[in-house]
Amino acid sequence: MQIQDTLAVITGGVSGLGLAVAQRLVAGGAKVALLDINDDKGAAAVAGLGAANARYFRTDVTDEANVAANVAAAKDFMGGLNAAINCAGILGAGRVLGKEAPMPLKNFAGTVMVNLVGSFNVAKAAADLMQHNAPGTDGERGAIINTASVAAYEGQIGQAAYSASKGGVVAMTLPMARELARFGIRVNTIAPGIFWTPMVDGMPEAVQQSLSASIPFPSRLGQPGEFADLVAFILGSIYLNGETIRLDGAVRLAPK
Repeated sequence: MQIQDTLAVITGGVSGLGLAVAQRLVAGGAKVALLDINDDKGAAAVAGLGAANARYFRTDVTDEANVAANVAAAKDFMGGLNAAINCAGILGAGRVLGKEAPMPLKNFAGTVMVNLVGSFNVAKAAADLMQHNAPGTDGERGAIINTASVAAYEGQIGQAAYSASKGGVVAMTLPMARELARFGIRVNTIAPGIFWTPMVDGMPEAVQQSLSASIPFPSRLGQPGEFADLVAFILGSIYLNGETIRLDGAVRLAPK
């Protein structure tokens, strides 16, 4: 699909990678719906993007009914829906055997619920609406892009929950793409490495420099705009389907 024809819901869309995607798409003429849980940042994001181009919907991605209702409302606002980009996620850091006690199950389950189940909830709700779109080039009716992580492949100590959740996102990409192929809906995933996000921005400079030095080339943190550029490329590349793309400067995470 062409960027100017894109009507996209974006989870985690009011900051970080999600906001960068929204900015990239709107700059190309798209309309976006920002699904997130930060009302203040949501209002600021819409102000920056323009109320005619973007709307914020307070959304808990783990709530199936809330997601379905807001995806439908987003479609009404935009006058259609042909793209869903899942950027919402949490780190969920913690050791399986902590200093005081084993990791509480609620911590593990909470991370999986947001990162994996949340992505599934949004993809499912979006696909349910996209299947009724008029087919475009090659019969395409929509595209879903999920966000995993290089931690899905080389999880570090303390990332058992996070890696499991992101590994699940990678694992569901191909079967979902195969199933939705008959509707003309593509499914792809991006697995970013270490990116410059609000979380990294709050780290000490020495830690930021250490992270940058660990990346082979370019030896720096990824920029949200680079993630957004890849999203735009995937949207415009109809033959790209069922794939997980690493965007990481060739980094491979060390055990810790």
